[in-house]
Amino acid sequence: MSALAGSAPAAGSAPTPARSARRVGRLEPAALAGVMSRDVAIFGRYWKATTFSSIVQPTIYLLAFGLGLGAAVHQVGHVPYKQYVATGTVATAVLFSSAFPGMFNTFIRWQFQRTYDAVLAAPVDVEELITAEVLWISLRAGVYGLAPLLVAIAFGMQPEAGMLLVPFIAFVTGFGFAAFGVTIAAVAKTIDNFNYVTSAVLTPMFLVAGTFFPISALPDGVRQVAQVNPLYHCVQLVRDASLGGLGSADLGHAAVLIAFALIMWRLAISQLGRRLID
Repeated sequence: MSALAGSAPAAGSAPTPARSARRVGRLEPAALAGVMSRDVAIFGRYWKATTFSSIVQPTIYLLAFGLGLGAAVHQVGHVPYKQYVATGTVATAVLFSSAFPGMFNTFIRWQFQRTYDAVLAAPVDVEELITAEVLWISLRAGVYGLAPLLVAIAFGMQPEAGMLLVPFIAFVTGFGFAAFGVTIAAVAKTIDNFNYVTSAVLTPMFLVAGTFFPISALPDGVRQVAQVNPLYHCVQLVRDASLGGLGSADLGHAAVLIAFALIMWRLAISQLGRRLID
């Protein structure tokens, strides 16, 4: 790992154990804050374009399916179709605003700009660097995930107290998918390889997450795969929280999202750490 070691002791003086040994397995708040403050400063330069793309795309899905298809499909179960789609597209907003920055930003800063080499010359190690990057992306995803709900409220959806949980659900989901993006960036040979991930993984993932139609309508084999899709659990949690239907089953959905986030976080650190530290 890259880190600043303690200063060499003067001749005749005793070494300082606290400074001579690098701490292991700790995330220093100062290091995390330093990396994230840099991200915030850079974000201030391009926030309009990033926010526009992260909000408009899922909003278009909401308007196209909720208002367009909603004229033919009035409800799914006991849920009006507009509300069904609105709560589902929250997961789409989170996916787009976390996985893509995790892939593209990481690859560009690592391979082209060599930003990570410069950061690791400071008292920041790989674990802190990746954790800070993923935290920043997931914080943004938590905010962007609210956009479809705000649009739905503007079109008549009734606000619920459970909607206050949506940013937290979006944050945990965004953390997992941001770490997933970092992992893909670490193993991709070229930036063009992201097209395979987008087409073969991410697009099917949000299509079979219960976003636009219930997964119960899928064939048995596909439905079983859909049930292990983290995005499906995000959709179910958001839908239950936003429509006042939280229950014991949502503890399982939350557990899946937390497990996915932790696994992908450690995998991102492992994979990108190997590439950054020769």
